[in-house]
Amino acid sequence: MELDEKKYLYLLFILPIVVLLFLLNMYWKRKKQQEFGDLEIVKRLSPESSVFKPVFKLVVILLALLGLILGLVNPKIGTKLETVKREGIDIVFAMDVSKSMLAEDVAPNRLEKSKQVVSQIINQLGSDRIGIVAYAGSAFPLLPITTDYSVAKMFLQSMNTDIVSSRGTSLDEAIKLSSTYFDEKSKTSKLLILVSDGEDHSEGAKAAAEEANKIGMRIITIGIGTPKGGTIPLKRNGVVESYQRDQNDQVVITKLNQPDLEAIAKATKGGYVSGNNTKEVVEYVKKTLDNIQKTEFESTQMADFQSQFQWFLGFAFVLLFLDLFFLEKKTSWVKKLNLFNEEK
Repeated sequence: MELDEKKYLYLLFILPIVVLLFLLNMYWKRKKQQEFGDLEIVKRLSPESSVFKPVFKLVVILLALLGLILGLVNPKIGTKLETVKREGIDIVFAMDVSKSMLAEDVAPNRLEKSKQVVSQIINQLGSDRIGIVAYAGSAFPLLPITTDYSVAKMFLQSMNTDIVSSRGTSLDEAIKLSSTYFDEKSKTSKLLILVSDGEDHSEGAKAAAEEANKIGMRIITIGIGTPKGGTIPLKRNGVVESYQRDQNDQVVITKLNQPDLEAIAKATKGGYVSGNNTKEVVEYVKKTLDNIQKTEFESTQMADFQSQFQWFLGFAFVLLFLDLFFLEKKTSWVKKLNLFNEEK
Protein backbone atom coordinates (compact mmCIF):
# COMPACT_ATOMS: atom_id res chain seq x y z
CA MET A 1 0.00 0.00 0.00
CA GLU A 2 1.14 3.54 -0.69
CA LEU A 3 -0.28 6.92 0.33
CA ASP A 4 -0.92 9.33 -2.54
CA GLU A 5 -1.32 12.58 -0.53
CA LYS A 6 0.72 12.15 2.66
CA LYS A 7 0.52 15.88 3.39
CA TYR A 8 -3.03 15.44 4.70
CA LEU A 9 -1.92 13.09 7.49
CA TYR A 10 -1.36 16.11 9.70
CA LEU A 11 -5.17 16.42 9.88
CA LEU A 12 -5.12 13.42 12.24
CA PHE A 13 -4.25 15.92 14.98
CA ILE A 14 -7.89 17.02 14.78
CA LEU A 15 -9.00 13.77 16.45
CA PRO A 16 -7.38 14.33 19.87
CA ILE A 17 -8.56 17.95 19.75
CA VAL A 18 -12.16 16.76 19.28
CA VAL A 19 -11.76 14.36 22.22
CA LEU A 20 -10.35 17.16 24.38
CA LEU A 21 -13.25 19.48 23.47
CA PHE A 22 -15.72 16.71 24.33
CA LEU A 23 -14.14 16.16 27.76
CA LEU A 24 -14.12 19.91 28.44
CA ASN A 25 -17.78 20.11 27.45
CA MET A 26 -18.67 17.20 29.75
CA TYR A 27 -16.75 18.85 32.60
CA TRP A 28 -18.55 22.16 31.99
CA LYS A 29 -21.96 20.44 31.99
CA ARG A 30 -21.21 18.58 35.22
CA LYS A 31 -20.04 21.81 36.87
CA LYS A 32 -23.21 23.62 35.83
CA GLN A 33 -25.33 20.77 37.16
CA GLN A 34 -23.53 21.01 40.50
CA GLU A 35 -24.27 24.74 40.54
CA PHE A 36 -27.91 24.03 39.81
CA GLY A 37 -28.30 21.61 42.72
CA ASP A 38 -27.64 18.12 44.03
CA LEU A 39 -26.54 15.78 41.20
CA GLU A 40 -28.92 13.00 42.30
CA ILE A 41 -31.87 15.37 42.19
CA VAL A 42 -30.76 16.73 38.78
CA LYS A 43 -30.58 13.18 37.38
CA ARG A 44 -34.10 12.46 38.60
CA LEU A 45 -35.32 15.62 36.87
CA SER A 46 -33.87 14.36 33.56
CA PRO A 47 -34.34 10.57 33.67
CA GLU A 48 -33.96 10.15 29.90
CA SER A 49 -30.48 11.72 29.85
CA SER A 50 -27.87 9.10 28.87
CA VAL A 51 -24.17 8.83 29.63
CA PHE A 52 -23.63 6.20 26.95
CA LYS A 53 -25.15 8.09 23.97
CA PRO A 54 -22.82 11.14 24.03
CA VAL A 55 -19.81 8.80 24.15
CA PHE A 56 -21.28 6.75 21.31
CA LYS A 57 -21.86 9.90 19.22
CA LEU A 58 -18.27 10.96 19.89
CA VAL A 59 -16.95 7.61 18.60
CA VAL A 60 -19.12 7.93 15.46
CA ILE A 61 -17.85 11.46 14.80
CA LEU A 62 -14.22 10.38 15.31
CA LEU A 63 -14.62 7.45 12.91
CA ALA A 64 -16.28 9.73 10.34
CA LEU A 65 -13.44 12.27 10.59
CA LEU A 66 -10.89 9.46 10.29
CA GLY A 67 -12.65 8.24 7.13
CA LEU A 68 -12.63 11.73 5.62
CA ILE A 69 -8.92 12.20 6.36
CA LEU A 70 -7.99 8.79 4.92
CA GLY A 71 -10.08 9.64 1.87
CA LEU A 72 -8.00 12.80 1.38
CA VAL A 73 -4.76 10.84 1.86
CA ASN A 74 -6.00 8.40 -0.84
CA PRO A 75 -4.42 5.05 0.07
CA LYS A 76 -3.52 2.95 -2.97
CA ILE A 77 -3.32 -0.82 -2.99
CA GLY A 78 -1.39 -2.87 -5.53
CA THR A 79 -3.93 -5.21 -7.06
CA LYS A 80 -2.04 -6.57 -10.02
CA LEU A 81 1.53 -7.60 -10.76
CA GLU A 82 2.83 -7.90 -14.29
CA THR A 83 6.21 -8.55 -15.86
CA VAL A 84 7.51 -5.72 -18.03
CA LYS A 85 10.24 -6.50 -20.53
CA ARG A 86 12.20 -3.67 -22.07
CA GLU A 87 13.98 -3.91 -25.39
CA GLY A 88 16.26 -1.19 -26.58
CA ILE A 89 19.82 0.06 -26.68
CA ASP A 90 22.12 2.13 -24.48
CA ILE A 91 22.59 5.71 -25.69
CA VAL A 92 24.97 8.33 -24.32
CA PHE A 93 24.66 11.98 -25.34
CA ALA A 94 28.00 13.82 -25.19
CA MET A 95 27.27 17.55 -25.09
CA ASP A 96 29.87 20.18 -25.97
CA VAL A 97 29.70 23.00 -23.38
CA SER A 98 32.84 24.90 -24.39
CA LYS A 99 32.73 28.69 -24.84
CA SER A 100 32.54 28.32 -28.62
CA MET A 101 29.03 26.88 -28.17
CA LEU A 102 27.87 30.39 -27.22
CA ALA A 103 28.34 31.54 -30.84
CA GLU A 104 25.10 32.73 -32.39
CA ASP A 105 25.65 31.68 -35.98
CA VAL A 106 22.84 29.20 -35.20
CA ALA A 107 19.81 30.69 -33.39
CA PRO A 108 19.51 31.25 -30.50
CA ASN A 109 23.07 29.95 -30.02
CA ARG A 110 24.88 26.65 -30.56
CA LEU A 111 24.39 25.37 -27.01
CA GLU A 112 20.66 26.08 -26.88
CA LYS A 113 20.27 24.57 -30.34
CA SER A 114 22.07 21.45 -29.08
CA LYS A 115 19.62 21.16 -26.18
CA GLN A 116 16.66 21.48 -28.54
CA VAL A 117 18.00 18.78 -30.85
CA VAL A 118 18.77 16.29 -28.07
CA SER A 119 15.44 16.96 -26.34
CA GLN A 120 13.58 16.17 -29.57
CA ILE A 121 15.61 12.98 -30.03
CA ILE A 122 14.72 11.87 -26.49
CA ASN A 123 11.03 12.49 -27.25
CA GLN A 124 11.25 9.94 -30.07
CA LEU A 125 12.84 7.19 -27.97
CA GLY A 126 10.91 4.19 -26.70
CA SER A 127 12.46 2.05 -23.98
CA ASP A 128 16.13 2.82 -24.56
CA ARG A 129 18.42 3.71 -21.67
CA ILE A 130 20.19 7.07 -21.89
CA GLY A 131 23.03 8.92 -20.18
CA ILE A 132 24.54 12.40 -20.56
CA VAL A 133 28.16 13.56 -20.59
CA ALA A 134 29.21 17.23 -20.65
CA TYR A 135 32.63 18.18 -21.95
CA ALA A 136 34.91 21.08 -22.80
CA GLY A 137 38.64 20.83 -22.03
CA SER A 138 37.73 17.78 -19.93
CA ALA A 139 34.66 15.57 -19.65
CA PHE A 140 32.16 15.43 -16.80
CA PRO A 141 29.56 12.67 -16.15
CA LEU A 142 26.31 14.63 -15.89
CA LEU A 143 23.75 11.80 -15.77
CA PRO A 144 24.33 8.02 -15.48
CA ILE A 145 22.42 5.53 -17.60
CA THR A 146 18.69 5.75 -16.85
CA THR A 147 15.26 5.14 -18.34
CA ASP A 148 13.79 8.26 -16.71
CA TYR A 149 13.54 10.62 -19.68
CA SER A 150 11.96 13.46 -17.68
CA VAL A 151 14.99 13.57 -15.35
CA ALA A 152 17.32 13.42 -18.36
CA LYS A 153 15.65 16.44 -19.96
CA MET A 154 15.80 18.31 -16.66
CA PHE A 155 19.58 17.77 -16.48
CA LEU A 156 19.84 18.66 -20.16
CA GLN A 157 18.18 22.04 -19.70
CA SER A 158 20.43 22.85 -16.72
CA MET A 159 23.59 22.63 -18.83
CA ASN A 160 25.71 25.72 -19.36
CA THR A 161 29.31 26.61 -20.20
CA ASP A 162 30.25 26.83 -16.51
CA ILE A 163 29.64 23.12 -15.78
CA VAL A 164 33.16 22.20 -16.89
CA SER A 165 35.85 24.55 -15.61
CA SER A 166 38.65 23.61 -18.03
CA ARG A 167 38.76 25.60 -21.24
CA GLY A 168 39.06 24.32 -24.79
CA THR A 169 37.43 21.26 -26.34
CA SER A 170 38.70 17.69 -26.00
CA LEU A 171 36.60 15.35 -28.09
CA ASP A 172 38.79 12.40 -27.09
CA GLU A 173 37.99 12.96 -23.39
CA ALA A 174 34.28 12.96 -24.23
CA ILE A 175 34.56 9.67 -26.14
CA LYS A 176 36.67 8.00 -23.44
CA LEU A 177 34.31 8.97 -20.62
CA SER A 178 31.26 7.95 -22.65
CA SER A 179 32.83 4.52 -23.19
CA THR A 180 32.80 3.92 -19.42
CA TYR A 181 28.99 4.23 -19.42
CA PHE A 182 28.73 0.95 -21.35
CA ASP A 183 29.23 -2.58 -20.10
CA GLU A 184 31.80 -4.11 -22.47
CA LYS A 185 30.53 -7.64 -21.75
CA SER A 186 26.90 -6.71 -22.36
CA LYS A 187 25.28 -7.63 -25.65
CA THR A 188 23.19 -4.47 -25.56
CA SER A 189 23.91 -2.20 -28.55
CA LYS A 190 25.96 0.87 -27.65
CA LEU A 191 25.48 4.27 -29.29
CA LEU A 192 27.22 7.57 -28.59
CA ILE A 193 25.58 10.71 -29.97
CA LEU A 194 28.27 13.38 -29.88
CA VAL A 195 27.00 16.95 -30.27
CA SER A 196 29.62 19.59 -31.03
CA ASP A 197 30.80 22.34 -33.34
CA GLY A 198 33.82 20.11 -34.05
CA GLU A 199 36.48 22.46 -32.73
CA ASP A 200 39.03 20.20 -31.04
CA HIS A 201 42.08 21.30 -29.05
CA SER A 202 43.29 17.71 -28.64
CA GLU A 203 44.69 15.36 -31.25
CA GLY A 204 43.39 12.01 -30.07
CA ALA A 205 39.71 12.09 -31.05
CA LYS A 206 40.03 9.70 -33.98
CA ALA A 207 42.20 7.29 -31.97
CA ALA A 208 39.64 7.37 -29.13
CA ALA A 209 36.90 6.60 -31.64
CA GLU A 210 38.85 3.62 -32.96
CA GLU A 211 39.21 2.27 -29.40
CA ALA A 212 35.49 2.77 -28.86
CA ASN A 213 34.80 0.78 -32.01
CA LYS A 214 36.62 -2.21 -30.47
CA ILE A 215 33.97 -2.51 -27.72
CA GLY A 216 31.17 -2.32 -30.27
CA MET A 217 30.31 1.34 -29.77
CA ARG A 218 28.88 3.28 -32.68
CA ILE A 219 29.15 7.08 -32.83
CA ILE A 220 26.78 9.54 -34.47
CA THR A 221 28.20 13.06 -34.63
CA ILE A 222 25.91 16.07 -34.86
CA GLY A 223 27.53 19.26 -36.08
CA ILE A 224 26.19 22.50 -34.61
CA GLY A 225 27.32 25.72 -36.28
CA THR A 226 28.13 27.01 -39.75
CA PRO A 227 31.31 26.87 -41.89
CA LYS A 228 31.26 30.68 -41.99
CA GLY A 229 31.25 30.73 -38.19
CA GLY A 230 30.52 33.50 -35.73
CA THR A 231 31.84 35.48 -32.80
CA ILE A 232 31.48 34.46 -29.15
CA PRO A 233 29.50 37.14 -27.29
CA LEU A 234 30.26 37.74 -23.62
CA LYS A 235 27.05 38.81 -21.89
CA ARG A 236 25.97 40.12 -18.52
CA ASN A 237 22.27 40.02 -17.65
CA GLY A 238 21.51 39.20 -21.28
CA VAL A 239 23.37 42.23 -22.63
CA VAL A 240 26.47 41.82 -24.83
CA GLU A 241 29.42 43.60 -23.21
CA SER A 242 32.21 42.35 -25.48
CA TYR A 243 33.36 39.41 -27.59
CA GLN A 244 35.83 36.62 -26.90
CA ARG A 245 39.37 37.56 -27.97
CA ASP A 246 42.52 35.51 -28.50
CA GLN A 247 46.04 36.08 -27.12
CA ASN A 248 46.67 38.68 -29.84
CA ASP A 249 43.57 40.60 -28.77
CA GLN A 250 41.77 39.62 -31.97
CA VAL A 251 38.07 38.78 -31.90
CA VAL A 252 37.71 35.01 -32.11
CA ILE A 253 35.73 33.58 -35.02
CA THR A 254 34.63 30.02 -34.29
CA LYS A 255 33.64 27.79 -37.22
CA LEU A 256 32.04 24.38 -37.65
CA ASN A 257 34.71 21.71 -38.16
CA GLN A 258 32.71 19.14 -40.13
CA PRO A 259 35.64 17.01 -41.42
CA ASP A 260 36.79 16.03 -37.92
CA LEU A 261 33.27 15.09 -36.86
CA GLU A 262 32.84 12.99 -40.00
CA ALA A 263 36.16 11.22 -39.35
CA ILE A 264 35.12 10.33 -35.78
CA ALA A 265 31.82 8.87 -36.97
CA LYS A 266 33.46 6.96 -39.82
CA ALA A 267 35.91 5.28 -37.42
CA THR A 268 32.97 3.49 -35.74
CA LYS A 269 30.88 2.90 -38.87
CA GLY A 270 28.56 5.60 -37.63
CA GLY A 271 27.40 8.73 -39.37
CA TYR A 272 27.46 12.52 -39.38
CA VAL A 273 24.47 14.84 -39.63
CA SER A 274 24.15 18.62 -39.51
CA GLY A 275 22.32 19.75 -36.39
CA ASN A 276 21.08 23.05 -37.79
CA ASN A 277 17.78 21.49 -38.89
CA THR A 278 16.18 19.74 -35.90
CA LYS A 279 13.66 17.76 -37.97
CA GLU A 280 16.37 16.31 -40.21
CA VAL A 281 18.46 15.28 -37.20
CA VAL A 282 15.55 13.54 -35.48
CA GLU A 283 14.66 11.65 -38.67
CA TYR A 284 18.29 10.64 -39.23
CA VAL A 285 18.69 9.34 -35.66
CA LYS A 286 15.33 7.54 -35.82
CA LYS A 287 16.35 5.80 -39.05
CA THR A 288 19.67 4.79 -37.48
CA LEU A 289 17.97 3.40 -34.37
CA ASP A 290 15.58 1.37 -36.51
CA ASN A 291 18.58 -0.40 -38.02
CA ILE A 292 20.26 -1.17 -34.70
CA GLN A 293 19.48 -4.48 -33.03
CA LYS A 294 17.47 -4.15 -29.83
CA THR A 295 18.15 -6.40 -26.86
CA GLU A 296 16.19 -7.16 -23.69
CA PHE A 297 18.03 -5.46 -20.85
CA GLU A 298 15.47 -5.20 -18.08
CA SER A 299 12.68 -7.31 -16.63
CA THR A 300 10.86 -5.97 -13.62
CA GLN A 301 7.68 -6.37 -11.58
CA MET A 302 5.32 -3.43 -11.83
CA ALA A 303 2.47 -2.98 -9.34
CA ASP A 304 -0.73 -1.49 -10.67
CA PHE A 305 -1.93 0.63 -7.74
CA GLN A 306 -5.61 1.53 -7.48
CA SER A 307 -7.06 4.36 -5.40
CA GLN A 308 -9.18 3.38 -2.38
CA PHE A 309 -10.33 6.86 -1.28
CA GLN A 310 -13.96 6.26 -2.28
CA TRP A 311 -14.42 3.55 0.38
CA PHE A 312 -13.21 5.78 3.19
CA LEU A 313 -15.30 8.76 2.04
CA GLY A 314 -18.37 6.56 1.68
CA PHE A 315 -17.84 5.13 5.18
CA ALA A 316 -17.49 8.65 6.60
CA PHE A 317 -20.64 10.01 4.92
CA VAL A 318 -22.70 7.00 6.09
CA LEU A 319 -21.61 7.60 9.69
CA LEU A 320 -22.36 11.32 9.46
CA PHE A 321 -25.81 10.54 8.06
CA LEU A 322 -26.56 8.02 10.81
CA ASP A 323 -25.35 10.47 13.45
CA LEU A 324 -28.34 12.69 12.61
CA PHE A 325 -30.64 10.05 14.08
CA PHE A 326 -28.66 9.44 17.26
CA LEU A 327 -30.20 11.39 20.14
CA GLU A 328 -28.50 11.87 23.49
CA LYS A 329 -31.43 10.42 25.47
CA LYS A 330 -31.62 6.80 26.57
CA THR A 331 -32.91 4.10 24.28
CA SER A 332 -34.92 1.19 25.68
CA TRP A 333 -32.47 -1.63 24.81
CA VAL A 334 -29.44 0.29 26.08
CA LYS A 335 -31.38 1.19 29.20
CA LYS A 336 -31.96 -2.50 29.90
CA LEU A 337 -28.24 -3.28 29.48
CA ASN A 338 -27.40 -0.65 32.12
CA LEU A 339 -23.87 -0.27 30.60
CA PHE A 340 -22.90 2.66 32.78
CA ASN A 341 -24.71 1.56 35.91
CA GLU A 342 -27.26 4.28 35.27
CA GLU A 343 -30.08 2.31 36.89
CA LYS A 344 -29.79 1.95 40.63
